Amino acid sequence: MQLHDLAPEKGARKNRKKVGRGPGSGMGKTATRGHKGLKARSGGNVRPGFEGGQMPIYRRLPKRGFTNIFKTNNAVLNVRDLDRFEDGATIDLKVLREAGMVKGQVDGVKILGVGDVSKKFSLQNVLVSKTAREKIESAGGSVA
Repeated sequence: MQLHDLAPEKGARKNRKKVGRGPGSGMGKTATRGHKGLKARSGGNVRPGFEGGQMPIYRRLPKRGFTNIFKTNNAVLNVRDLDRFEDGATIDLKVLREAGMVKGQVDGVKILGVGDVSKKFSLQNVLVSKTAREKIESAGGSVA
């Protein structure tokens, strides 16, 4: 078998239906849209969620809870993750982004106390848990 012998299976490729090409085509006049009505008009179709006038499901279902508009989205890291930085480094959100540890849309970073710290760091503009603060400060680092 050669490349020029390859062909699609019989019936695998169907021709596109051409509508609105006159009465001889069998798809003329209304062009398969039927007579009148919203879907027969140009640009006419129902909006998403429309159920033919029936009360839509998003209005039938009860609503619960609320959305907190003041919610903040913080990236979460552990103190063991900070060991990749050299001793005496100043760490903030910009440095963490450049290191690839924080990605996407975040409001801030919070460091949790999982793991151990062997180097001293200076953390700036970063949220820190109580245990993480203790571990960083006991290693000689500081949290601003």
